[in-house]
Amino acid sequence: MTESRAVGTKGMPREEREAQLVVAGTEEFGRVGYAGASMVEIARRVGVTKPLLYQYFGSKDGLYQACLHRAGDRLTEGVATTMAAGGAPDQMPLKVLSAIFTTFDHDRYAWRLLRDETVPATGDIAAAAADYRRRLDAFALLGATQLMTSRGLADPVDIEAIAQVWTGVVDSLISWWIDRPDEDAAAMTARCARIMAGLFGW
Repeated sequence: MTESRAVGTKGMPREEREAQLVVAGTEEFGRVGYAGASMVEIARRVGVTKPLLYQYFGSKDGLYQACLHRAGDRLTEGVATTMAAGGAPDQMPLKVLSAIFTTFDHDRYAWRLLRDETVPATGDIAAAAADYRRRLDAFALLGATQLMTSRGLADPVDIEAIAQVWTGVVDSLISWWIDRPDEDAAAMTARCARIMAGLFGW
């Protein structure tokens, strides 16, 4: 897992400096949640002052939103690209998992921003997080529909239930993986392939 490093920023282009702050913010928010995150600690990780951090993002909410959009956009785009490529329905779950592992291999705490229960219950952050979750739920429902239809099962309530189970499985697997930095994306994909083969014969 990549750790943020304190670096000097004098003369650094603003875009690059902002990117460093978003990476550091993602790690801090992912570790301790929105409520527990310290803007002082995030600034320290990158070697800048707290006032400069506020100058760039305006507020803690502004930084969190930047981190959330970076994580959510990368995730939804990766899953969408994988599913659009097509393939056998029974192989799609592993392909999607592999895409997620690859996306977050060096940025694992980003996953937690999508399901942070300490964020404000209303407002822009809550709305953005809910939108990303809705999009991911839609992918899960599409994948479940394709898989079950290929097996002659078409009951919409069954499919909805399977999609819900799948969403929980993905969240549990990634939560388990986050704290195992020595297990890279390829190793985790291989592990899931073995598990799926043992459970389902895939």
